[in-house]
Amino acid sequence: MDPTATKPTKLAKKEETEAGSYFVANYPPFSFWNEASIDEFQAQLEKLPGENDDVPLGLYYHIPFCRKRCHFCYFRVYTDKNASEISAYLDASMAELQAYGERPYLRGRSLDFIYFGGGTPSFLSARQLHSLAEGLKKIVPWDDANEVTFECEPGTLNRLKLAAIREIGATRLSLGIENFNDRILEINGRAHRSSEVFRAYEHARALQFQQINIDLIAGMMGETEENWERCIEETVSLRPDSVTIYQMEIPFNTTIYREMRNSGRTTAPVANWKTKRSWVRSAFAQLESAGYTVTSAYTAVLDKEGTQFVYRDQLWRGADLLALGVASFGHLGGVHYQNLTHFESYLSSLREGRFPLFRALQTTKEESMIRELILQFKIGAVEPGYFRKKFGVEIENQFADPLARLRDEGLLRREGSALVLSREALLVVDSLLGEFFLPHHRNTS
Repeated sequence: MDPTATKPTKLAKKEETEAGSYFVANYPPFSFWNEASIDEFQAQLEKLPGENDDVPLGLYYHIPFCRKRCHFCYFRVYTDKNASEISAYLDASMAELQAYGERPYLRGRSLDFIYFGGGTPSFLSARQLHSLAEGLKKIVPWDDANEVTFECEPGTLNRLKLAAIREIGATRLSLGIENFNDRILEINGRAHRSSEVFRAYEHARALQFQQINIDLIAGMMGETEENWERCIEETVSLRPDSVTIYQMEIPFNTTIYREMRNSGRTTAPVANWKTKRSWVRSAFAQLESAGYTVTSAYTAVLDKEGTQFVYRDQLWRGADLLALGVASFGHLGGVHYQNLTHFESYLSSLREGRFPLFRALQTTKEESMIRELILQFKIGAVEPGYFRKKFGVEIENQFADPLARLRDEGLLRREGSALVLSREALLVVDSLLGEFFLPHHRNTS
C-alpha cells in the first residue's frame, strides 16, 4: 500500500465538484491563444524543417458526429447531420490535408502516429472509413506509422465495421465504455448499453487488434461505490490490453452545467473529488492485483513492455501534431493552433481556399519547456537530464519552490535520476501542475 494513500494534499483543496475544467491538456492555457497569432502559424508552414530536425509528426483527425450528445460532453460534436453534410465534411477535410501537405514545413514528411478522435469516429460507415483512409494515405502516407488509434462508441460497432477499422490500419482500438451499468449510461446521456459493449469487445478480440483500450469515468451521475467496484470487476474479466480512467469533471459547455446554472446550483450532481480519487485509487489497486501496471495518472496496461501509447508519449515530448477537422487542436514547429469551431464556417473557409484557422499561439522556448514538463509529470516521473539536454534548463533549480512543496507533502521523491510522483499525487496531478506555470498564466483556463 502507498504510504501516502490517506494523506490529504494541501495543494488539492477543492472537494465538491463545481463547474469548470480540471484536466490540463496543453500549455500555455487556451485563453492566451488569439486570432492575431494566426499569421505566425502560417509563416511557420512556409519554413523548411531544420536539417537535423527529427521531430516526429502525428495527425489528429476529428470526426465530430455522434448518435447522441452525452450530458458531460464538452467537445464539438453534432447529432443532426445528414449524409450529404457528412460527405461534405469528409471532402473538406481532404482539401485541408492537401493544402497542408503542399506547404514546405510538411511536404514529404511521413506520419509517426495517427489519432482518429471525436465525436465518434466509428459513427462512419465501413464504406466511408475505407474511402477516408484511402484519401488520407494518398496525401500523407502512414504505412510506417508506429500507432493508429481509433476511438469507438460500442453501439456503433458490428463485425463488419470493426473489420473495416482493422483493414484501414488501426492498431489501437479505444472503446468509450465509461460504465457497465445501463441506468448510469442512460442518465448520463450515453447512446450505448452494456450488451453492445460485450458484443463489440468479442468481435474486436476475434479480429486481433494489436491493442484494445477501455475508457472508464469515475464519478458519473448516479454512480455508487458498489457499482464502481462491479465496473472494475467487469474490466478485469474482459482483460483489455489497457485501461484509461478519468475523473468526472463538468466543463461549462455541457448539458449538466446548463442545468446547474438554470437551477442556481454551484455543485455538480456527481461524486465529489475525494470520492472520485478514492474510486480511482481502488481501481488501480484492483488492476495491479490482476497483473496491470499503472503507467500514467489515467492509464494501466497489462504488458508494460509491449503496450504503447505513442500518441501520448510523442506529443508530450514535443512532437508536431497536424490537426484536421472542426475545432481541432494542433501544434507545428512550436506554434499552437485551433481550427474554426463551427461546422459551416469550417466548410466555408475551405471552399474559399483558406485554412480554417480560429486562433494560434507562438510559444517561447521557456513555454515549450514548461509544456513538456507538466505533461510528462502526468506519466508520473520526469528526468531532469532530458530537460537539461533539450532545453539547457536545470528544472530542479528553476522550479525549486514547487518541487520542495511536493517533497514536503510526501508527493514527490527521487528514484535514481528521476523525480517521481507518489500515487496520491497522480490522483490529483492536474491540480498540481499550475504550480509550474509562469505567473501570468496561473488561475486561467
